[in-house]
Amino acid sequence: MYRNDNRTVITLDAGGTNFVFGAVRANRFVVDPITMPANAADLDRCLATMVEGFNRVIKALDTPPAAISFAFPGPADYPNGIIGGHLPNFPSFRDGVALGPFLHGKFGIPVYINNDADLYAYGEALAGALPDVNGRLAKVGSSKRYRNLLGYTFGTGFGFGFVSDGELHVGDNSCVETFCLKHKNMPDVMVEEGVAVRAVKRVYAQLSGTDDPTLEPKDIFDIAEGKRAGDSDAARRSFAMMGEVAGDAMATAVTLIDGLIVIGGGITAAAKYIMPSLLEQLRGRLFSLDGGILDRVQMKVYDLDDEEQFARFARGESRSLKVYGSDREVVYDPQKRIGVMVSKIGTSTAISLGAYAFALNEIDKRRGDM
Repeated sequence: MYRNDNRTVITLDAGGTNFVFGAVRANRFVVDPITMPANAADLDRCLATMVEGFNRVIKALDTPPAAISFAFPGPADYPNGIIGGHLPNFPSFRDGVALGPFLHGKFGIPVYINNDADLYAYGEALAGALPDVNGRLAKVGSSKRYRNLLGYTFGTGFGFGFVSDGELHVGDNSCVETFCLKHKNMPDVMVEEGVAVRAVKRVYAQLSGTDDPTLEPKDIFDIAEGKRAGDSDAARRSFAMMGEVAGDAMATAVTLIDGLIVIGGGITAAAKYIMPSLLEQLRGRLFSLDGGILDRVQMKVYDLDDEEQFARFARGESRSLKVYGSDREVVYDPQKRIGVMVSKIGTSTAISLGAYAFALNEIDKRRGDM
């Protein structure tokens, strides 16, 4: 979708430290990234930086942009472009900022602001994981195709978004979230406390008895790999615990939505330690009161980054069934199945492509309503 579209959308990677401005056309970045300090603690300077950054991108383009579209931390009323509430990385926004209307007034073009995990899922659905898997299925001759995708971002939080049949679902209140599900091992605690970056750091400190707040997940991964001094067993177990807690939450979500799962974020570099426990949760069992046993997730779950598992995922099952009252037979695949994979295009790229596609889709829908 939109890979041959000539319209240009301006994007922004809005971090609490830096803003990175860019522009996308036909699913490709068409200007060199422009990085500027976010000035997140000073509202006047922050908004002035946004205006300057977008202006610099516009000057670098050979055609006028069709829209501005980007992700910004919440809480927010995203459809109306209102940002406000407790934003640790943007303290100057705490009283509420009508960011969308402000930028629309400055540039006179549509402005779309969304949650980063929503745009991540949208980018993966349109230009990342979903077309990749469907393309691989087609290549090996499988007729199976997927239309639904659950996207998760592992980082300072536990972000979630989902796309169904090409449409991003944001809910009636811009509040499609899983970070507030229950933590598997601490039911009174939100799941994000077991999945975010801070969880890996905390669990490693507890298991290793190491009190070093400077250690980041990359350092802990290096310890797990034996490339840095430390408790390698505790390092591996800290990532495994993250996978266990995340997998439990994913099992709840995928039961309701039924689609492929893609995971993004820098911490996925440790996927070799995260995925086994994550998959174990998705493949777990539940029991009925009469002693019956059933799968936690009603679909068979495959690791799509494992070639052998992907081959079985693509093959599925084959069963012949006679058509009642005739000599004819039909062949069908009775296996319900989904898969999990790590992003191949990267979180930042997926968010930008999602922002691009979201803007053009909204513009096209408005034209269709006219």
